[in-house]
Amino acid sequence: MYARTLPFPKQSVNNPPLKQHHKVAISPKSELGFFNSSKRVSVSRISSRKYRHFPVIRSGGSGSDIKQELKQEDKIDDSYYIRRCVELARKAIGYTSPNPMVGCVIVKDGKIVGEGFHPKAGEPHAEVFALRDAGDLAENATAYVSLEPCNHYGRTPPCSEALIKAKVRNVVIGMVDPNPIVASRGVKKLQDAGIEVTIGVEEEMCRRLNEGFIHRMLTGKPFVTLRYSMSLDGHLLNQLGEEAADCGGYYSKLLQEHDAIILSSSALAEKSSFPISKEPGANQPLKIVLLKSSNSLIQTPALKDNAASKLLIISEKDKTLEPQTGQEGIQSLSFDRISLLEILEHCKHQGFCSVLLDLRGNNVDFEDLLKEGFEQNLFQKVVVEVLPFLCGGQGSALKYMDLKAKAKKLTSFGSGSSIILEAYF
Repeated sequence: MYARTLPFPKQSVNNPPLKQHHKVAISPKSELGFFNSSKRVSVSRISSRKYRHFPVIRSGGSGSDIKQELKQEDKIDDSYYIRRCVELARKAIGYTSPNPMVGCVIVKDGKIVGEGFHPKAGEPHAEVFALRDAGDLAENATAYVSLEPCNHYGRTPPCSEALIKAKVRNVVIGMVDPNPIVASRGVKKLQDAGIEVTIGVEEEMCRRLNEGFIHRMLTGKPFVTLRYSMSLDGHLLNQLGEEAADCGGYYSKLLQEHDAIILSSSALAEKSSFPISKEPGANQPLKIVLLKSSNSLIQTPALKDNAASKLLIISEKDKTLEPQTGQEGIQSLSFDRISLLEILEHCKHQGFCSVLLDLRGNNVDFEDLLKEGFEQNLFQKVVVEVLPFLCGGQGSALKYMDLKAKAKKLTSFGSGSSIILEAYF
């Protein structure tokens, strides 16, 4: 077997940048979750690009009157401000689980007067920060929010009541909250208070923002992303491409976006540390290490920062763990047979919304999990890094992955000298 390096172009494929129809100058962030609105200027320039029609739900009577058509200017503004909500929400990647990421923008007379996002589970929601930022200017303004405002008391008061109390005139919502204790109740509360509500603006973008949260709400299971590296001729590779694990690299971002990562103990055999996200201030995922190889002992890399490097070792009952696994930050579970479904059930009870299964190390360690995952439809997304290598030989290790029949919404982009493919199942 031999390996030969081939060049890949370093450009994005099928992933054009989002067009900006408005330019907004924003003052520096004043504190976590919201921004100071002083000296904020919004300049609107109307584009001739056509947007699809979004229904507007108006209050009055039963609240069922629907206006199907909007002015072209309103469509462009609504789309732009919801995109801004998503941009704000993404500032809290990795910190809100099991809550969703949410952003909110308050607009009055064509100007942004308040902004906010949900910074962390247990902290105030995006609407609260945005309303604080707007102050008295929120009255008769339009509130844009990427997810339906909550209408229940939890660790924070209902956001629907906060919007009503602030006397906003309109609320534009990216998507309805799939959480059964919210689903449309926030919309109805706003309507009953005489507030005009628009729903479904940039809905696909808002769904992508919280795909893990949405999947857990609808199925009760964590959202599972399958990741692996491969050569051009279809062989699994136990390596990442250049820049992948650096700050801004696709792998560093994946670690930041997921609550847990499943690894094979064999992938750690020659490493002195666990994979960590290099994104600034990233909340590190739980490392779940599978002890499935023929070796009866596992020697894990030292945990330099227990708070940031939580570790769970899952083994079969005939395996023996090194004494260091009793140190602070390391836990262990033992099963008769390691099952992906059992692992996901444990993650569910931990409140996790998303899990990354990283296929590095001995391929045999993952065979049973891959077979189980595809047979029971436990995978929701696949991320493949194609490195510019030719390994030679016959066949492929991907015998359980019928991607042609199952993968949908395929997109690709460049990362260093590699090409990254993403698809949904």
